[in-house]
Amino acid sequence: MLWAALLGVASSCASGGAPGGRYEAADRVAVSANLMKRSIVTKGFTLTAYERFSQPGADITVYIEGDGLAWLSPTQLSGDPTPGKPLVLQMAALDPSGNVAYLARPGQYATGPSPGCDPRYWSDGRFSPEVVEAMSEAIGRLRTVSGSEWVHLVGYSGGAAIAALVASRRDDIASLRTVAGNLDTEEVNRHHGVSPLDGSLNPVDEAARLADLPQRHFAGAKDTVVPPFIARSFLKKAGDADGRRLVILEDVSHSRGWLENWGDLLAVPPVTAR
Repeated sequence: MLWAALLGVASSCASGGAPGGRYEAADRVAVSANLMKRSIVTKGFTLTAYERFSQPGADITVYIEGDGLAWLSPTQLSGDPTPGKPLVLQMAALDPSGNVAYLARPGQYATGPSPGCDPRYWSDGRFSPEVVEAMSEAIGRLRTVSGSEWVHLVGYSGGAAIAALVASRRDDIASLRTVAGNLDTEEVNRHHGVSPLDGSLNPVDEAARLADLPQRHFAGAKDTVVPPFIARSFLKKAGDADGRRLVILEDVSHSRGWLENWGDLLAVPPVTAR
């Protein structure tokens, strides 16, 4: 959820034991799709990835997880932000590309010691410079292992914010696709009447730098968490005032309807604003 205020709730780092059902569900999806699990140690975090590389040298598509189970209630921060359902991993599993990877966010699917596993990294600091840097480092590592020259980014919800922020800092990104993307964090929080994310970057501030990058943004007409106008706000600043790179699905909400439509949506190509 998008709760912004941290009210002094104590929280421990994620570990592999407590949320076993969530971890096992992801592992089952991975096994069924021949996705191999790996831990990537970055400068400040240990991140979990699932990967399937069958075409050495071909482009790699990296799926970035959303905020997950960051909050248990408006006032209680989760001790483990691993998603309740592996939606984004399931989307990656459906991708027929030769080189596909899924990248979890800090604290998600943690196994053993997880440097940087501080609850602020799934609350106010979820889009902090150090998180963006770590995610970019992990993406670079995945690209090296796959032997790919170019990276296609797919981000869901808060993962879309990370994808946009990473894309604005790299010169090897071939395209950006977002799903129910939180692309303007200040506007989303204003819409919900909650406080800003202190210590986090806002992807809309990077929209102009991404104007020439091929993009496609998918939003659900029934999404009350990140309504479609958020993507429009981002695209307007990315030189796309008409929203030609936005696709709105009528019967889709923030978390429902994406998996059923993902095969068709993958066939919709990212394009530039021109």
